[in-house]
Amino acid sequence: MPTHHEIPATPESMVLGAFDASHAPVLTVESGDTVTLHSFAAGGARSLHPDPARNPPDYLAAIEALSPGYGPHFVTGPVHVRGAAPGDVLQVDILDLKLRQDWGFVAILPLLGTLPDEFTEYETIHPDIDAARGVAVLPWGTELPLDPFFGVLATAPPLAWGRVSSPVPRAFGGNMDNKELKVGTTLYLPVFNEGAGFYAGDGHGVQGDGEVCVTALETGLTGTFRLTVRKDLGYAWPFAETPTDLMAIGLHESLDEAMRQAVREMVRHVCDRTGLSRNHAYMLCSLAGNLRITQTVDGNKGVHMLMPKSALPPPKA
Repeated sequence: MPTHHEIPATPESMVLGAFDASHAPVLTVESGDTVTLHSFAAGGARSLHPDPARNPPDYLAAIEALSPGYGPHFVTGPVHVRGAAPGDVLQVDILDLKLRQDWGFVAILPLLGTLPDEFTEYETIHPDIDAARGVAVLPWGTELPLDPFFGVLATAPPLAWGRVSSPVPRAFGGNMDNKELKVGTTLYLPVFNEGAGFYAGDGHGVQGDGEVCVTALETGLTGTFRLTVRKDLGYAWPFAETPTDLMAIGLHESLDEAMRQAVREMVRHVCDRTGLSRNHAYMLCSLAGNLRITQTVDGNKGVHMLMPKSALPPPKA
């Protein structure tokens, strides 16, 4: 029977700013087990709430204990999944997400964002999070519906890559900042090391496509995931599906190349699932696929394509 595990929000259970295949696991689980983990907002000390009483003690402890890394993300893990081997795929079913702070922050930061040369009056705001009503309240009064997700979902990078900074998403996933990766979505991540090494962090309360100023509503999240080793898929690149859509993911420093990668990946997956020719799958992408800009601010930019499952012909025999 699958077992449920929980990882506490302590400095010993997370890393700051980098992924590394040599990190010792904080938990070992069996394939098919579920894991609940807790995370903190990215940013650290410079992004704390101006009212000291509203800063969670465990967040302050993590800021104090963890040495600054290559990036700003507090990431929980890695989780070792028994039986996972290089060439496998880790299936990550996102079962539950809960906000664990009553505030988040949004910032304009030096040299970052989509228009860094045009926005040089740097500012951080701290919207209130009203979880009971399901809204974020902005300082000027606007209320936005909450739609939480983890910006960072990853397996450990290849050992030969060494220590990899957290801001740039790559083949192992990482800081994809994809708002579609929420409850009910299944993410498939390539495995590059024994045990996979699953990480999650960078909680977001709500984000628009693009994340143009460099932050979403950065906040703490608790997430529950089912982690399953798949030896039958062979995916070399992250892929996902929601209850209604397939989702191909493109990541590249060029937005054009990220777009091309997302289309190419969707064509491949449609062909594999349906038996359509490449030409016909490409045509279907033009008729029913929806390209969206995931984010434009993480070094490798993101584009994802959503393909309604209702548009797919029956699976190939």
